[in-house]
Amino acid sequence: MTNPLEDIERVKDEALAEIKSSADDQLESVKVKYLGRKGTLTSLLKSLGGLPSDQRATVGKAANEARVQVELALKSRMGTGSAGTKTKEGFDPTLPGRIQFPGTRHPISYTIQRLTGIFERMGFVVADGPDVETDYYNFEALNFPPDHPARDMQDTFFISGDLLLRTHTSPVQIRSFEKRKPPVKVIAPGRSYRSEAINARAYCLFHQIEGFYVDTDVTFGDLKGVLTAFAKAYFGPDVRLRFRPSFFPFTEPSTEVDIRCYLCNGKGCSLCKYEGWLEVLGAGMIDPNVFESVGYDPDIYSGYAFGMGVERLAMLRYKIDDIRLLFENDIRFLRQFQF
Repeated sequence: MTNPLEDIERVKDEALAEIKSSADDQLESVKVKYLGRKGTLTSLLKSLGGLPSDQRATVGKAANEARVQVELALKSRMGTGSAGTKTKEGFDPTLPGRIQFPGTRHPISYTIQRLTGIFERMGFVVADGPDVETDYYNFEALNFPPDHPARDMQDTFFISGDLLLRTHTSPVQIRSFEKRKPPVKVIAPGRSYRSEAINARAYCLFHQIEGFYVDTDVTFGDLKGVLTAFAKAYFGPDVRLRFRPSFFPFTEPSTEVDIRCYLCNGKGCSLCKYEGWLEVLGAGMIDPNVFESVGYDPDIYSGYAFGMGVERLAMLRYKIDDIRLLFENDIRFLRQFQF
């Protein structure tokens, strides 16, 4: 009766010797011969069940160690090749390497980071809120009564009951006021949703940054100063701004802010629709009704708020002509930006 330990040692030595002496194109057959389903070493491992219980542990350990040694020897030969020209079938290390493109940030995430950085340097702190909001935070507390016609402009995705996908990041304003006492100086970046037809200028998902500041004696002049400083930091020191009267339910007075078209320098072109100006954000002094909804005394406190679309600012900054490019994940488009 043969000794199983001696059999294992013999088979291992035979396998190692054959691996060492075999040509590169013979290694696969050597592997099958010893480690295949019906290979010699595999058969020894399968036969362990017939050994006496007091021998199984010792013999099993020896068999596994032998298998590991054979596998390592095969891996070494098949990985380097005796001639040093091939690491494995179909791969030649003497061929030129493939270009590895470095990763980069997405234009949207980079723009959010840059915008929040500008306002953080002005003393604003970053806050966020849920994407799924209640009617109260998205509309009512922001001076949108249930029958207010301005609700129709929001193109809302309703979920159920009073739950909806927020149409702007302005609900963060109400949540921040509920948690803090003035002075409050916050910047709130995040996703917003509106049921709009998708085209080159509009998408059902977009990113917005809401900013607001509340304290005693805050004026419209403070708002103009902050937005002017922001525009110069983001678009460059030569940017020209224009403030136009507008309407938002949660601010009074309200304004739209435009910049002089950088492509035609105000002369009129297809980018600015031949008006010479590009709209970049909306702003205004916070309506007293908003203060009353959160328990702020409008006779003591005043404040301003502004909101801007991240995609629009990114498109203006990097001259992107179709908003859909920012959401299609086309690697050819994204490789143009190395932030």
